[in-house]
Amino acid sequence: LTKILYLLMLSAVSGLLSRTSVPLRLVSRVSTSRLFSSSGGIMDQVSESQRYLMDLNGYVVVKNVFTKDEIAEMNKVVTDNFEKVAHERLDPSIRNTKSGSAMSGSNPNRGRIDLGHILSWKDTPHFRNVLDHPKLVPYYHDFLGKGYRMDHMPFIIAQEKGSEGFSLHGGTIDVSSGEYNHFLAYSCNQGTIRNSLMAVSVVLADQPAGAGGFCIVRGSHKSNFKAPAAMITGDEHKEYIYQPETEAGDVVIFSEGTVHGALPWEMDYQRRVALYRFAPATCCYGRSYMEDGDIGWPSEMTDGMTETQMAVLQPPFATRLDRTLLDGKGGTTVSSRSDAKKKFDKTVFGTQYF
Repeated sequence: LTKILYLLMLSAVSGLLSRTSVPLRLVSRVSTSRLFSSSGGIMDQVSESQRYLMDLNGYVVVKNVFTKDEIAEMNKVVTDNFEKVAHERLDPSIRNTKSGSAMSGSNPNRGRIDLGHILSWKDTPHFRNVLDHPKLVPYYHDFLGKGYRMDHMPFIIAQEKGSEGFSLHGGTIDVSSGEYNHFLAYSCNQGTIRNSLMAVSVVLADQPAGAGGFCIVRGSHKSNFKAPAAMITGDEHKEYIYQPETEAGDVVIFSEGTVHGALPWEMDYQRRVALYRFAPATCCYGRSYMEDGDIGWPSEMTDGMTETQMAVLQPPFATRLDRTLLDGKGGTTVSSRSDAKKKFDKTVFGTQYF
């Protein structure tokens, strides 16, 4: 009986919110991370704990986003395409570490391996699903806002045993120069978290303690000074360079305003992650969406995408200017101004939008 009353209470709260247009993030006051929508479906919400940890550390780990079978399918597709699109960073001019540093790895003949075109792979839907995955959309909305967009071309990062890592980089205050990085910045004002650029890393191979791979300086999204040069290379202050323990299927979400990098890979198997970068509706860093000056992503990437996935590929502009938004229930809505205002702008400027 208690369980039934509890579920009825949650359903009533959700129905009230849908009628009064109260922002869903206010529902975090209810002591659960799952709420009933007005349509009867269940929507995952970012918990108070995850929001706190994001603000505290500058990253969160979302466990078990993808199942073992889904990860196996994704890895098979990576393997099938590996020889065609894998490019290893062997040229000294594109290495990611200083030679001889703690992050340079035990095998100087191995560099990081990058694979592009992952949204063009049609043998699995799961790489595309990262754009609008129901377990991830609440984090996108909470940390980026409605109308979030994919900013960079996503790709696979692979490392073999002994491969170099990546020297520390990023930061709201640049880890090397000490300058303010407004295009990477993290902020939290009146309980609202925003990241000018946010990374989403899908773990495709286990990264236990001591394995190497992704590392981060926890709390550095709020730092006000550049780091010592010897820390950037991993040679000093190693105790502050943390490698999260993750399993295949987990997703690491981190602000590009948090100083991060990669440690040399120590495992006998290949490290693999799929890395995406997202931004708020009005923020932009990359320009793949307008490679030749014309707005539009490569057709090989977008062919067959769903409506919600295409919404994530919109160029940067404000939500109120007829931007298609994910509604959090698997569909979309459009945010717009009044017809009178749009008609007036057309009269003044001669264009549909100012």
